[in-house]
Amino acid sequence: MENTPSYIKSLLMPNGKKPAGRRVWSIDLETIWLPFFTATNTMGDTAIPHDALGAPLRLAFDKDGSVKFGKSGRPTVKVVKDIAQGVQLVRENFTANLASYAHTVATEKPEEYKGQVQSAMTAGEPIRQHDKEQLDKALKARLEQALREAECKAKMEAEAKANTEAEAHTEKELVTA
Repeated sequence: MENTPSYIKSLLMPNGKKPAGRRVWSIDLETIWLPFFTATNTMGDTAIPHDALGAPLRLAFDKDGSVKFGKSGRPTVKVVKDIAQGVQLVRENFTANLASYAHTVATEKPEEYKGQVQSAMTAGEPIRQHDKEQLDKALKARLEQALREAECKAKMEAEAKANTEAEAHTEKELVTA
């Protein structure tokens, strides 16, 4: 790991408690994104409006202009567009950097990289096989249960139909008697 860049090493190190507020891209809005974007504004790297940083959560509205409510009946709150776009840009750049790093390592150390891939595939094979077996068992059990339920339903419907026909026959006999 001597040649691994420090920014990659820092991504792999445990770094304290996880915040518990509103999350954007699984990262806390209040303790991470707002200070980050305030810092980028301070450095002149972004120009996110102050109202977006001051009120990052906004009430969502339907197309007709009425307040939007979720299925639970609560009003819907969304992250302001300027911050959401900034997060999306960070996400896209982060993803590109991860892919670039992997490509660089695979290019500079192709045999070692291939060895890691092969080791991972070999180590994962028993797990994949176990999961396949468990899934096959579960699917077979679900199919058998569905067949039992269908047979039971068909039997109950046949009995109900027979009872209805028997009642109709009895009523016909009473009317003719």
